[in-house]
Amino acid sequence: MMNTLKIGDLVPQFSLPDQDGEQVSSSDFIGQRLLIYFYPKSMTPGCTLQACGLRDNMDKFQKAKVEILGISTDKPEKLYRFVEQELLNFNLLSDTNHEVCKKFGVWGEKSLMGKTYMGVYRMSFLIDENGRVEQVFNNFQPSNHHNIILDYLCITDKI
Repeated sequence: MMNTLKIGDLVPQFSLPDQDGEQVSSSDFIGQRLLIYFYPKSMTPGCTLQACGLRDNMDKFQKAKVEILGISTDKPEKLYRFVEQELLNFNLLSDTNHEVCKKFGVWGEKSLMGKTYMGVYRMSFLIDENGRVEQVFNNFQPSNHHNIILDYLCITDKI
């Protein structure tokens, strides 16, 4: 695994196209808390489960004043279909050249059924109002991802 961002690290500046082709920048969220979650591939069972868990708990994230961005290496057209199909209520960003994935340290060698390939690690970063990593989430299943983060927010924010 690459050098993953840690708690207290300053988030690298980035700007990526969302599902509508609009540029979204990390600087757009200064002064707000932001959950950036990296996922391998839109419209796959695990990633759909993960995205829908966030979608279905958006009211709780809003209560905790946390914005959500999903980042994968999918093209904006595929992200658009994913958002439409699953009625997602947050933006997905397209990192086709893996630049942002590399900056966060979530791009690296993976293996599946004996085959080795390069891909995105399923990890999430809670960013504080000052653009620093508040918490890193990397020990979860797609089905309980939202609960792990909400549990952390409940403990820290008493939502």
